[in-house]
Amino acid sequence: MRISHAAPGLAVLLVAGVLAVGPIPQAAAASTPTLVVAANQSFRPVTHVATGSLYGLATATVPADSLVEPLHPNTFVQMAAGGKQQATGDILKVAGEAAKAGAKVVDRLSDYYAGWPYQYNASNWSSVVSTQISEIKASGITNLTSYELWNEPDNTWLTSNGTFNAFWTKTFNQVRSLAPGVPIQGPSYSDNISGMQSFLQNAVATNTVPDIISWHELESSGKIAGDVATVQGLESSLGISPRPIAIEEYAAPSQVGIPGDLVGYIAQFERLGINNAELAFWNQSGALGDLLTGQGGSPNGAYWLYDWYGSMTGNMVTTTPSGSLDGAASVPSAQNQVNVVFGGGSGSTAVTVNGLNALAGFSGSSQVTATLQYTPSPGRTVAVSAPTTVSQTTYTVANGSVTVPVSSMNAAYGYHLVITPAGSGGGGGSTGVLRGAASNRCLDVPGLATANGTLLDIWDCDGGSNQQWAYQSNGELQVYGNKCLDVPNNATSAGTRVEIWDCNGGANQQWTLNSDGTVVGRGSGLCLDATGGGTANGTAVEIWTCNGKSNQKWSRQ
Repeated sequence: MRISHAAPGLAVLLVAGVLAVGPIPQAAAASTPTLVVAANQSFRPVTHVATGSLYGLATATVPADSLVEPLHPNTFVQMAAGGKQQATGDILKVAGEAAKAGAKVVDRLSDYYAGWPYQYNASNWSSVVSTQISEIKASGITNLTSYELWNEPDNTWLTSNGTFNAFWTKTFNQVRSLAPGVPIQGPSYSDNISGMQSFLQNAVATNTVPDIISWHELESSGKIAGDVATVQGLESSLGISPRPIAIEEYAAPSQVGIPGDLVGYIAQFERLGINNAELAFWNQSGALGDLLTGQGGSPNGAYWLYDWYGSMTGNMVTTTPSGSLDGAASVPSAQNQVNVVFGGGSGSTAVTVNGLNALAGFSGSSQVTATLQYTPSPGRTVAVSAPTTVSQTTYTVANGSVTVPVSSMNAAYGYHLVITPAGSGGGGGSTGVLRGAASNRCLDVPGLATANGTLLDIWDCDGGSNQQWAYQSNGELQVYGNKCLDVPNNATSAGTRVEIWDCNGGANQQWTLNSDGTVVGRGSGLCLDATGGGTANGTAVEIWTCNGKSNQKWSRQ
């Protein structure tokens, strides 16, 4: 992708991508909806609470790791081993893929049965549970986080089966005896939590209070706070110590795949301290909760919102919404960046970031660089190759505060704002060399060239500007501040030489830096590679099938 296009009607804050210096920021007009970020008020570590999904994984390879891992998913809820509820999503078949992305898995026991309501059989349920737990133990999986005993009893439990509370008590005791160290979660009601009081009263009386209290939010992010307050009030009144909360399914059918509709859920889950939350399964398994166009498909507009959210590190910081405009923000441990995802507003809006003067990484910085991006909303089944960078603008800080205007905001779009000290690279990443493990030489732009299409190689590390790569929050690797490590023409073929090109936010310019030293192209799924294992100055650099060899390992220094 070579050209970045602004959305129709979205006012661009600079011309042709040239860095512009803005005026001293003033407070947004009283009539302008403004999301306020308190960058100096952290309230919990980054957990990516909202990045998981129900049936988000279909098989051990679908979706591809290159699509899953950049989101840093928290938790996937999947079908019991050997289950019949869905054709794919068996927990034992997908747990490994989840683990590679650092994610946990929940075993939904009731999904062993087909049908809706479930084709429950009281005569074999105890055997189903014992067999399931035996298989999980034998598998050796290490990322199981809990057993969910039943799903949506307000919709799927038939009175002919007896009372749900009696079923819960019996099943809880069986699971606890067979897997004493594994948390149990429930009751997994749908939006209707009216039965929660009687459920918890029975759980207290029978000593079967779930370790994690769960339910679903499938209507609106606006009702989450009220539901959380209701449940926490019940805990208090019944003498239950506060439990972690899991929102196992969230978002309405009309909201999935729409970034502007999903931002409010992310913001609320963070603000309310939810333990984990999973995008609902409405259409197809293996689509990361409809962040992909279909099972194992391509990213849609909402995917990039979660990609930004997944890039957050450090601590979450306080955000205050303004009407429908809401968002979440983080500050990394180095305190040299404020990373904000937001949306839901329309027309002229703004984001005000306060407390910059209290962050160590901004110490002495009188100016900051604000990088603004958006991801469009063409629909759940429409691919979006990458977000669009709207502007990269320098602002003067006043009393530790800066206000960034966003003109002609589209309520269905997702937005991303990254604030860094001026001159640090704009997108927030630290700058350094990429040193090859096999060659001990650095990724290099030959001859200090700046022309688009210049092919890259390795060369003796000399600290020159042509070897200084800044890793940005959107996955770009920038050199000279405005050129990006690029795979020509969105190629996905092994052996394609890499080059530099004007940064445009394309997937062919986005990379994942893995803990094993590999640098994986998000568009190609292939690894940055010194051709043929070469170690000499001038050896070409390309993309190649990831193979774990040392010529594909790079250290950032």
